[in-house]
Amino acid sequence: MASTAHGGAGKVELLNFADPKIKTLHLTWFAFFLTFVMWFNHAPILADLKQALSLTDAQIKALLILNVALTIPARIVVGILVDKFGPRIMYSVLLFLSSIFCIGFAFANTFESLALFRFLLGFVGAGFVIGIRLVSEWFPSHQVGTAEGIYGGWGNFGSAAAAMTLPTIALMFGGAEGWRYALASVGIFSMGYALVFYYAARNTPKGSVYFKPKKSGAMEVTSWGDLWLLILMNIPMYLALAMLAWKMSPAGVNLFSTAAMEAIWIGLVVLFVIQTHQVWRINAEHLRKGVPEHEKYSFKQVAILDVAYFTTFGSELAVVSMLPLFFLETFSSLTPVTAGLLASGYAFMNLVSRPLGGWFSDKFGRRKSMVLLIGGLAVGYLLMGTINSSWPIAAAVILCMTCSFFVQGGEGAVFAIVPLIKRRMTGQIAGMAGAYGNVGAVVYLTIFSYVDYATFFYMIGGTALIGLVSVMFLAEPKGHLTEVDEDGNVHHIQVS
Repeated sequence: MASTAHGGAGKVELLNFADPKIKTLHLTWFAFFLTFVMWFNHAPILADLKQALSLTDAQIKALLILNVALTIPARIVVGILVDKFGPRIMYSVLLFLSSIFCIGFAFANTFESLALFRFLLGFVGAGFVIGIRLVSEWFPSHQVGTAEGIYGGWGNFGSAAAAMTLPTIALMFGGAEGWRYALASVGIFSMGYALVFYYAARNTPKGSVYFKPKKSGAMEVTSWGDLWLLILMNIPMYLALAMLAWKMSPAGVNLFSTAAMEAIWIGLVVLFVIQTHQVWRINAEHLRKGVPEHEKYSFKQVAILDVAYFTTFGSELAVVSMLPLFFLETFSSLTPVTAGLLASGYAFMNLVSRPLGGWFSDKFGRRKSMVLLIGGLAVGYLLMGTINSSWPIAAAVILCMTCSFFVQGGEGAVFAIVPLIKRRMTGQIAGMAGAYGNVGAVVYLTIFSYVDYATFFYMIGGTALIGLVSVMFLAEPKGHLTEVDEDGNVHHIQVS
């Protein structure tokens, strides 16, 4: 096992700082927290940004799209790199590089430079993948869901923390440029924390082995059927990127020409062909030789978690983006500030919902928890579609927060299972599932641009039923994982 801790199912003593795994958990969730502060630091200062650089509404929309564009491929690439080089180095490098992009965005003086740095900051969204692998190395199977939930939930709170604090920090600096220094201060702090993380974090507990993939460059599978399924599951990510390019063309925010969009589409086709060749090259040889029984795993498990995260995190990103406007336009008595505060309750639930989702998974079973949480998510969104101006505002807010509990709890349950599929590829599995969350956001927000609020919520609820059916085919992780280290020694890792 990667950790020798014992205790009741899901029990994680967060105040026991003398415990190395608790220290690692706190180091890691705070690193993720900083990535989300940097990733969404533009949201609370958009009005200042728009005024200072005389940006148009179309340019603001372009910045919002660019903010998520790089995250889809970044999560895949970072997942590969973290499995190869380890989370300690990868989180330190990601924080350091992203802090440079953050400072660059803070002091950009043209829309073109703003757009470039906002695009590059999409890279910081891949930080989530790194911590999933690191936390899984330190916690035993009966606690890993709770620990991953704390990591994800407390880290995700970074976006809400940015909204709550950056406007005040900007006022403290004062003047018309205060917002710039507020953004830059986040980058400087993150640069310092990258060094703290490098010196304080360790990839595994003392004496444990860090298992690495036998080959790098693509995910390993262990059957021919899984190889074709992996290739098939890569397609939606390219389609989402093509959709983003379309939204940046004259058909959307008009950031670049139709010819540029078509060039991007051709580039995506070429990249898909290259990636498919790489997947085939990495897997064909060992599949022809035959994979030992103890090294096999089911890629179907990964595909199901991808679909589940598409539904959960994809809908969260989409709903967080539109909920303030929904409250403002549905209830005429609200001011923009009040509408924003009421809508923030949805994201605020991350602090408890995601850890509880992981705990449910540890305590009551992986598949049962997923079915319950995604079923609740589907019902929640279908009910949100009925909200109108005749509703009491308090009832609407309570329903939104209740729905968000199931959404974020489902996210926690997904990543309670990810580390239990194949330890040496946890980063890649987390990267693919994480990328599918962003694919979901792109799809949902694109549909939202064509429908009214009620139809939008009904649509999410309907697609959630697909996720619900898929998780019913999830196999409950049982027994042990078997991994082989670089010296050929066989290790058994308990997963139930």
